[in-house]
Amino acid sequence: MKEQVAREVAEWLEVNWDDHLPLTEWRARLVDSGWAVPSWPTRWFGRDLPAWADQVVADELRRVGAVGNPLGSGMTLAAPTLIEHGSDDLNDRFIRPTLTGEFTWCQLFSEPGAGSDLASLSAHAELDGDEWVVNGQKVWNTSAHHADFAILLARTDRSAAKHHGISYFVLPMRQPGVEVRPIVQMNRHASFNEVFLTDARIPVGNLVGELHDGWRIARTTLSHERSFATMRRPTLGRAGVTPGRATREAQAEADDHFATYVWYPQRAGRADLVVPRAQALGRATDPVVRQEIARLLSFVRANEWTAARARAARALGRPPGAEGSIGKLAASEVARRSASVHTSIAGAGGMLRDGGRPHDELVAEVLVSTVAQSIAGGTDEIQRNIIGEKILGLPREPSA
Repeated sequence: MKEQVAREVAEWLEVNWDDHLPLTEWRARLVDSGWAVPSWPTRWFGRDLPAWADQVVADELRRVGAVGNPLGSGMTLAAPTLIEHGSDDLNDRFIRPTLTGEFTWCQLFSEPGAGSDLASLSAHAELDGDEWVVNGQKVWNTSAHHADFAILLARTDRSAAKHHGISYFVLPMRQPGVEVRPIVQMNRHASFNEVFLTDARIPVGNLVGELHDGWRIARTTLSHERSFATMRRPTLGRAGVTPGRATREAQAEADDHFATYVWYPQRAGRADLVVPRAQALGRATDPVVRQEIARLLSFVRANEWTAARARAARALGRPPGAEGSIGKLAASEVARRSASVHTSIAGAGGMLRDGGRPHDELVAEVLVSTVAQSIAGGTDEIQRNIIGEKILGLPREPSA
């Protein structure tokens, strides 16, 4: 079956791939063929194939140097959630432009007083004729400064229990009632934003799912966010071949997208640097340092195997679930252990951005960035609750 799919894609690409096309025009051709997202329903530009078909098609695209799908939360969070919960009218308006890259997205969930306890959010929406009027503040919003639309959680019934009075919306970002401000972090990057909503307007048809059912829908989004998918820059073009217009525009798109995430490898701990760093600083023969490095790299390898099992489950068509929390929790532990080992190797010199030694700047950034790994995408405490309740079958944590 996989061989047949690969053959069909290869034959289609041989006839249709044209690097001289504008990027959106090429993607429109790819979307209309069903090969952009082959595991998606036919109704939404897929082919109803098993989940493994996505990787088969991606491999064929890479083999011929063809450009694939857009980057960002539109493809990974918004569109999958809309397909599962959105109305036909809503999806008719948003799915195809998201697949072609014409619409870009961000996520407006967390608030200053509602991070891990997201259900306590206070941003609220009130119906005014054929529009919802939204007021509130959101925070830690990646790409909000250039997104066209946002997936938004807002309270629509303030008298209901906190999990039951929330609704899920598609918010147009380019309007006067939306103010985006960058947040400068202690590692000197500004990858996130805070968003202030003042009488922002949402068409009544942009409600996702049923009114007050936003919490259940948000869990779909979060299950995709916490999946084991890794964020890798796509390979674009072919060696020795001058890139055409589609490839050049895709490269510019990737440059813009990954500029936001340039510090994310440091947030993850850069375990790959501990051995060369120890060797460069003459610490590789220290028995204590060697033992710490061995302990760290063993844990990293075990986590990679766990991630591989999760990817295999996804390839078999199983939806992302609580196992994503295992990967998220393990990633936080990798980051912490890596920072500790880097400190053991470099000592106080690890705080220097330019001490004249290899990797100084990267290691200094690691030490002030890894703390974010245990917070972003749901804190370690939240992941332990999910693992305990959904995997181990423990009683739910008492709530007020």
